[in-house]
Amino acid sequence: MKKFEIAVIPGDGIGREVVPAALKVLDTLCEVHGGLRFETTQFDWSCEYYLEHGEMMPKNGLQTLSNFDAIFLGAVGNPKLVPDHISLWGLLVKIRREFEQVINIRPAKLIKGVKSPLANPKDFDLIVVRENSEGEYSEIGGRIHRGEDEITVQNAIFTRKGTERAMRYAFELAKKRRGHVTSATKSNGIFHSMPFWDEVFNDVKQDYPNIATESIHIDALAAFFVNRPHMFDVIVASNLFGDILTDLGAAIMGSIGIAPAANINLNGKYPSMFEPVHGSAPDIVGKGIANPIGQIWTAKMMLDHFGENELGTKLLEIIEQVTEAGIVTPDIGGTATTNEVTEEICKKIKQL
Repeated sequence: MKKFEIAVIPGDGIGREVVPAALKVLDTLCEVHGGLRFETTQFDWSCEYYLEHGEMMPKNGLQTLSNFDAIFLGAVGNPKLVPDHISLWGLLVKIRREFEQVINIRPAKLIKGVKSPLANPKDFDLIVVRENSEGEYSEIGGRIHRGEDEITVQNAIFTRKGTERAMRYAFELAKKRRGHVTSATKSNGIFHSMPFWDEVFNDVKQDYPNIATESIHIDALAAFFVNRPHMFDVIVASNLFGDILTDLGAAIMGSIGIAPAANINLNGKYPSMFEPVHGSAPDIVGKGIANPIGQIWTAKMMLDHFGENELGTKLLEIIEQVTEAGIVTPDIGGTATTNEVTEEICKKIKQL
C-alpha cells in the first residue's frame, strides 16, 4: 500500500467547494486502485482566518506543512475582506518561496466537449514551464517622495541558476512529449534581463541536440496562442510572462475553471504544492455551480508527481468522457452542478 500525507488548504470562496469534490475523486480512485491511499489533514487558513488572527497562517505554518508529502490548495483571496497583496503574499507566495517551489507548470489542451472560443483551435496540447521564484515578481525595489515627485522602483531579478533550472526542466519535459521547446522572450524591448535569458537558453539547448527550439517575443507569442496554439509543445517563460501566458492558455481552453497548476520543489527538501489556476470566484460561492475540473485536473498532476502517471492519465481521460457527454458546469456552457460533475467522474472511475 502506497500512502501519501497531503496537507489540504481549501482557502477562500469556491476553494471550499471544489477541493472536497477533488478529494472525493481521489478517494474513489484509491478505492478502485486498492494499493494507494491519501491521508489528508485540512487547514482553515484563509482570509477569514486572517480577520480572526491577523495573519494568513500561523507562525509555525510552514514548519507544519513541511511534514507533508504535498500541499493541495483550493484558492486564496477575498478582496472584500483582505487586500490581495496581503492574502497572496501571506499564504500562496509565502509557501512557494519558502518551500523553494521554483517551477510552476500549467498545461492547456483542447478538452473534448468543451467549446474553445477560438474559431479553429485544432487539437492543441501545450504546457508552460514558468520560472517561479524570481524574475519580475521579486520584492526588490521601493518608493520615495510623495505627490507629483513620487518615484517607484521595481527590480526584476534573473539569476543564471534560476533561469537555467527552469529551462532544463522544460527540455526534460519535452523529451517525454513531442520534442519541442519555445522560449518566451522580449530581448528587443527589455535591455538587460531578456538578452540574458536568450543567452542562457542558447547555452542550455546545446545539451539537447534532439530537441527542436524556437525563441519568440512575448507579444507575438501571445498572438500565436490565439491563432495557432497547436504549434506549441513546451514553452518556458519567466515568472511574469509565464503567468500571463497560462491565463491565456486557460481562456483558449474555454474557461479558467478547468485549468490546473503545480508548484514544484526540485531538491526534495520541501513538499510541492498543487492548485488550480482559477481564483476564489466570490460571485458564485454557494450557488453549487463552481467548476470542479480545474481542481480535479490538479489532482491528476499530483498523481503524476507521485509517479502514478498511468492513474493520472486515466483520470484525465475520464474527465474528458464526462465533458464530451455534456455534463459540465455553466462556465463552459452546461447546466450541471459541481456535485453532478463530480459524481459522474466518480461513477466512471468505479467502472474501471
